[in-house]
Amino acid sequence: MIKMPFLKNAFEAAGCEAVKTYIQSGNVIFRHPASSCKALENHIANVISKELEMNVPVMVLEQTTLLEVEQNNPFLNERNEAVSQLHVTFLSEKPDLEKWAKMDAAKYLPDEMMYSEKVIYLYCPSGYGKTKLHNHFFESKLKVTATTRNWKTVLELVKLAGEMER
Repeated sequence: MIKMPFLKNAFEAAGCEAVKTYIQSGNVIFRHPASSCKALENHIANVISKELEMNVPVMVLEQTTLLEVEQNNPFLNERNEAVSQLHVTFLSEKPDLEKWAKMDAAKYLPDEMMYSEKVIYLYCPSGYGKTKLHNHFFESKLKVTATTRNWKTVLELVKLAGEMER
């Protein structure tokens, strides 16, 4: 586990500005002039590796991506499911769609998943702690890095990013 003050310092050391962390979650909101999210991911991962001697995956998302995720959740827009049962799994890259197609969603009911670009929207009526649709599942099936956030966290990150822009 990485402490948020250290994480904040690591992002600042990587040239990020207006760095804010959100709870003990690994979520960081910041500004950076980098032209490439992938280059920034590598740079931040290297700072963390050098300072903590830990190799951790880093995903950088632009504010527009977070806004799209917020606006396009099919479990809210089409069905208005309870927010407490919604999660989003962010993927490091677009998976091979053949691998996605091989996952039989019906096998995991009542939990449901819907794919869009580099995001999987999850509906877990019994809670995320009881679902088989977790990070390791997606990483092993899709061969990409995955990280999941509950819907409340996604909304808070969108809010914090919006405040930073003002």
